[in-house]
Amino acid sequence: MLEEPSAEVAVRVLVPKIIPGVDFTTVAFTSKNELLRKLPGRLRGCAVGMPFTGSKIVVLVDRDAEDCVRLKKTLDDIVVASGLRTASAVRCRESGDVLLRIVVEELEAWFFGDVPAIRKAYPRVPANLGDQVKYRDPDAISGGTWEALETVLQRHGYHRERLRKLTAAAEIAPHMDVENNRSQSFQVFRDGLRRLVSEEK
Repeated sequence: MLEEPSAEVAVRVLVPKIIPGVDFTTVAFTSKNELLRKLPGRLRGCAVGMPFTGSKIVVLVDRDAEDCVRLKKTLDDIVVASGLRTASAVRCRESGDVLLRIVVEELEAWFFGDVPAIRKAYPRVPANLGDQVKYRDPDAISGGTWEALETVLQRHGYHRERLRKLTAAAEIAPHMDVENNRSQSFQVFRDGLRRLVSEEK
């Protein structure tokens, strides 16, 4: 379950690279607010069939400017109220039902975590982009990562009017190397998916 269509575009490409051969379905909302509003009902509906299907749920939201701990607590509370268990809250042999992951600060941080992928989509972007102070830590880019990506791409002649997030996701994600992304929030997402799948084997 994803907060926006651009995340859905990226995830549909990235998940098969992370956990090959695993069937999955994406549900994209129009905003984080809509996801948080509709998530309780969605989870309650899923909880009915999950014991029979063995399926798992992954919820992916942007941190934006929110406090990460507070956002995670909000999501945890929604999961518990639905009668499900978060994967992070489960210990030892039990596996959780819902994996919660927060993108720090926005999806575009994952793109900055893989400058070679950006350059394959947009060749005029300089190879040393990731060495520049502002972009060395993709999860610490200030002022919004989508705004930063828009600035970089426009500076080099792409997305001249405005950053088209769906287009950028479709053009960058296919080139991403899931093993070598410098974004820690991407690494946590990747490793959490793999754990969730391995628990079921």
